[in-house]
Amino acid sequence: MKDYLKTAIEASIAAGREIMKIYEEKDLQVELKEDDSPLTIADRKANDIINEFLIPTGVPVISEENTQLSFEERKNWKRCWIVDPLDGTKEFVKRNGEFTVNIALVLEGNPVLGVIYAPALKSLYFADVSESKAFQVVVESEDVHVDEIFQNARQIFPEQAGSQIKVVGSRSHMNQATLDFIEKLKTGGKEVDVISRGSSLKFCLLAEGAAHVYPRFGPTMEWDTAAGQAICEAVGFACKWADSGERITYNRENLKNDHFSVVYER
Repeated sequence: MKDYLKTAIEASIAAGREIMKIYEEKDLQVELKEDDSPLTIADRKANDIINEFLIPTGVPVISEENTQLSFEERKNWKRCWIVDPLDGTKEFVKRNGEFTVNIALVLEGNPVLGVIYAPALKSLYFADVSESKAFQVVVESEDVHVDEIFQNARQIFPEQAGSQIKVVGSRSHMNQATLDFIEKLKTGGKEVDVISRGSSLKFCLLAEGAAHVYPRFGPTMEWDTAAGQAICEAVGFACKWADSGERITYNRENLKNDHFSVVYER
């Protein structure tokens, strides 16, 4: 598992290096997908780089920017990578720094390791769920060796909510259902603060104790959440579907996520 983690970290940093080259250009060359979500050349180039690292592992890759295979082709996969080469493209276009590279390894539907790298913030998060620990490290140089990453990383810990609950929400996708969820928390006598973040950084805030709960009542895909779920579950959070209360699993027939919430349960 550590070899897989090393590969994912190396891939994320290499992709982040390419993303930042494009981020610093004047023209980001934004296109629109069929669903009107933005796509940049950074998404494509980061995806190519990540594939160069992951394909040699022999583990199949589900990525937002790869051609999606049918469930008939995927259903018997025991393991797979789930990748978003540039999560938070809207934040990338806005140039607010809140975008990430997401890489998760999934075993029999369950995320077992996750890497989230925010190259503009120079912040890397990673976790091996089996070790029940998550880590954060500042990437001072993109030429850093992965062994140095492990040496310098600090273990992060969640914070249980008291009388004050910090709810993390989307920077670009806050909706009425989320606002209703927040109001319901207030009726329980709790003081509620809302923290807005883009991309999978919302999961990272939970894991490092800067927020307590993440309700998501808007559209996401498996590659938006798999790496974040691994990091959060490593420190005691539960990631569950809002309707059924069942744990989120991956490589499903429909890669689109239903509404979900992330709360601390350890």
